[in-house]
Amino acid sequence: MWGRFSTCPANNSLGTGRLKTCPTNMTFAHPTIALTLGDVAGIGPEVVVRACADPRVMAACRPVIVGHPGVARRAIAHSSLKIEIAEVTQPDEMPPNNTLACWNPPAAPRAVVDVPPGQNDARAGRAAYEYLVAAAKAAIIKQVDAITTAPLSKAALHLAGLKYPGHTEILAEVCGVRDFGMMLFLPSGGAVKSPHGLGVVHVTLHTSIRSVPDLLTTAGVAEKIELIDGFLRRIGCPSPRVAVCALNPHAGEEEIFGTEDSRIIAPAVQTVAGRGHINVTGPLPADTLFRRAAAGEFDAVVAMYHDQGHIAFKLIGFQSAVNVTLGLPIIRTSPSHGTAFDIAWQCPADPSGMIEAILIAAKLSRGEAAT
Repeated sequence: MWGRFSTCPANNSLGTGRLKTCPTNMTFAHPTIALTLGDVAGIGPEVVVRACADPRVMAACRPVIVGHPGVARRAIAHSSLKIEIAEVTQPDEMPPNNTLACWNPPAAPRAVVDVPPGQNDARAGRAAYEYLVAAAKAAIIKQVDAITTAPLSKAALHLAGLKYPGHTEILAEVCGVRDFGMMLFLPSGGAVKSPHGLGVVHVTLHTSIRSVPDLLTTAGVAEKIELIDGFLRRIGCPSPRVAVCALNPHAGEEEIFGTEDSRIIAPAVQTVAGRGHINVTGPLPADTLFRRAAAGEFDAVVAMYHDQGHIAFKLIGFQSAVNVTLGLPIIRTSPSHGTAFDIAWQCPADPSGMIEAILIAAKLSRGEAAT
């Protein structure tokens, strides 16, 4: 995919709403990143186009919007940008100079331009699903180098008859994988002292708290340790320090507060550590572990359930946290925020999370450290 887009990294900017291209004899290797609009009733379309107006994004990749061009143009007007959209029939098709490519997959509903903002709608749910599936399939066949996804609404998916818990599970199905994980990643800097950044992966994900203890398995915990260790090595961390959260307060306090830590989690840590190639410790009480990790003692944390990892990470660096799906044959990132229906298409939405997600996707595509 690289080398199909000639740009000037030092001068490239959408600050005036136009892509500035180099002379045709100058070519730079830019990965192509597919940017899905997500739920069109939320802030996804706005943060996507605002991210495309950021010179850092244009210096790092060739973005391709995956979604309805009418929605993209409305988001551009709402954001007071001067970007021209060029509709393409394939994600790897080059648009005319000074335009931003927008690919509307054939299976996506065309009626999404009529979806009212700030509320769940079956049409938006179906469109978000089709954008995601099309982008993932394009990445599988190498039409794009990575995908970065705007948030979708689980409720809107369900209104459309799509009973998925979220992005991660849809992507796993499309890619045909069973061992996968949702990781939040914070680049190094600010509150994160580890030189390689800090990641957290979740053993269980979009499920009720009541169901978590019954879903935990020793094999599942071990799998997530392996996945996050592999990711950190991929981004340049030579010997990741992985810490595993306890499920119960005080790691069970000698089984006074539950047996899951000693019966399920500790054996997983011991098994992986016994193989000799992963530096892993735990289970450790979660109420102090995340502070220790942010201070630089660990490079990665394995959390037992969604909020155990998400709350801590969003407190540490909400706008910088990037979601990376582990275990896929493709690169997928996303911002850590949701659809934000309460502010969608009203006050300006902050695109910094989307920008971070795109930049990390571009770095991973180039095989660089995501720090």
